[in-house]
Amino acid sequence: MLSWLAPIIVFGLVVFVHELGHFIAAKLTGVYAPRFSIGFGPSLWKKRFGETEYVLAALPLGGYVRMASREDEATAFLEGGSENSATTPGSAKDQYDPDAMIPFGPKPIPEARWFESKSLPARLFIMLAGVTMNAILAYVIYLGLILRSGIPTLVPVAAAVTPGKPAAAAGIQPGDSIVSINGVPVGSWEVLLDRIGASAGVPIRLGVVRKGHPLTVRVTPAAETVPDPSTGQRKELGRIGMLATASFKEVPIAGAFGEAWRLTLDDGGKIFSTLKLLLSSGAGVSDLGGPIAIAQVSVQAARGGIENLLALVALISINVAVFNLLPIPILDGGQIVLNVAETIKGRAFSTRTREMILRGGLLLIGLLFVTVMFNDISRNMAGIMRLVGRLFGRSA
Repeated sequence: MLSWLAPIIVFGLVVFVHELGHFIAAKLTGVYAPRFSIGFGPSLWKKRFGETEYVLAALPLGGYVRMASREDEATAFLEGGSENSATTPGSAKDQYDPDAMIPFGPKPIPEARWFESKSLPARLFIMLAGVTMNAILAYVIYLGLILRSGIPTLVPVAAAVTPGKPAAAAGIQPGDSIVSINGVPVGSWEVLLDRIGASAGVPIRLGVVRKGHPLTVRVTPAAETVPDPSTGQRKELGRIGMLATASFKEVPIAGAFGEAWRLTLDDGGKIFSTLKLLLSSGAGVSDLGGPIAIAQVSVQAARGGIENLLALVALISINVAVFNLLPIPILDGGQIVLNVAETIKGRAFSTRTREMILRGGLLLIGLLFVTVMFNDISRNMAGIMRLVGRLFGRSA
């Protein structure tokens, strides 16, 4: 049950909040938004309130908003909407209303209600609302965690273990406490990180306490080019693929608001730095994870408790916000660049030009998706082969 529920909570909440931001901004600026869907695919339930139809769909991984736009069909395809568009008449089964606007009735959509009719600041407000809501979600989660438990401080206890990495291969499990390296006590996460970083390619012995029982685990850190925790400069360090657990120190209520803001900005800054490195040199592409990796980490985080799961939601929410700001045409950042360029030009790009730009963006996202899926499958190939073997009776 957890393996299904945890990824749905993580994926669903982050993407739903993003789309909710676009929806609220559209309403505030007067853009006609006839449909707001929680999930994709066939409708399980739908009801129209006012001029908007609210839908609960079969696949609860996010959601989408239909707006009156000249690019509505492309947007519907990209966001996964499977129902009739926001600018063409619906049918009787879609709650057809003779007194309603398209798509629920025959009345045309007023020019002032179209997305393209709004001023550039209003359009930018709508396009930035999604990433803003993702940042707010992360901030609220961090604020709640700080108010409840205090400021997080990393400790050498495994919160999650990345599949396919040395820690997982060595048998380290979430909840394991690392107390020593080669017999030398480890007092903090920073000490553990430094010693593992200095041991790339060198086998080490980790003293582990698992559910109160001591044991020794042998692991060989893999050499990875990562930012040095102390200097921020890129260098080759040893890494085993283990996520630290956060311990908490109480702070005054007044200080919690500032600490939550600091954590949110810190996450965003780290993600921007990582993306900058990827775009400039391609380093670390093999470490990118996709839906499978996120689902696996979600399950591990959920097993570590609701606080770990919420912290993961906050981190992924910031990831979604930063990623959507990239100037790739089908992302919010790309749409912002396109709208600004059209404003400077004084008129909209031709349909053919827009289509070429959109296809280019779709190609880039497609290549990224193939890359992360390849990484996910490669990390899990051993498990996949065991599953195939069991299915076809080729393993004991």
